Amino acid sequence: ERGREGGRGCQSTFHPTRGVWTLGGAAVEGLTRSSRGERRRKRECVTPQRLEEYESTKILLKADDDLDGLINEIFEEPCFDKKPINLKSKSSNHTSVRTSIQVLGKRCSPVYIGGSSTPCGIGTNTSQRTCDQLRCTACDFRVLNFDDYIWDKSCDYLFFRNNMPEFNKLKAKMTKRKGTRAYACQCSWRNVEELTDLQTDQQLRWVCGKHNE
Repeated sequence: ERGREGGRGCQSTFHPTRGVWTLGGAAVEGLTRSSRGERRRKRECVTPQRLEEYESTKILLKADDDLDGLINEIFEEPCFDKKPINLKSKSSNHTSVRTSIQVLGKRCSPVYIGGSSTPCGIGTNTSQRTCDQLRCTACDFRVLNFDDYIWDKSCDYLFFRNNMPEFNKLKAKMTKRKGTRAYACQCSWRNVEELTDLQTDQQLRWVCGKHNE
């Protein structure tokens, strides 16, 4: 077969028996063999050891890329809200916020009961206050307390079971006494004059409920 290339009149001829082309009468067999030899030498250079080294290098490079991406994600600044938050500088406001966070949802530890002269609040080791959010785990009823009262000795389980928490019915067996506080649920009752840790009274099943304020 013959043809012209680039419009320059250079004839190219293919010789099927030799499997080569000639340009302007010059055989390109040498070039073809040269290119084939080059490819053969390249294939011979690719030994199993070099392939293993190449794969190891690829794995290390990929691990480095993954590590770089992970580091970028960690140190990337969030963009949910770029608007700066203006905080009030008044110390009184900061104090009130901290106080509300500390008080909200707290429980007494330890739990104290005491007389009417003892202040109520959240009891701690450093702030010994009587708990006014007591709940009984035996009858699942809130523990009520009445300042400057005591329960009569004739009180019994049925009296509290039938009359709690109505004060008008309970006062029938209550007596005035300054400095004393009367506690009761539907199954237990106590007259308390001094600060007392509930852990010292194993018969009571009273626990701190929750202080919301």
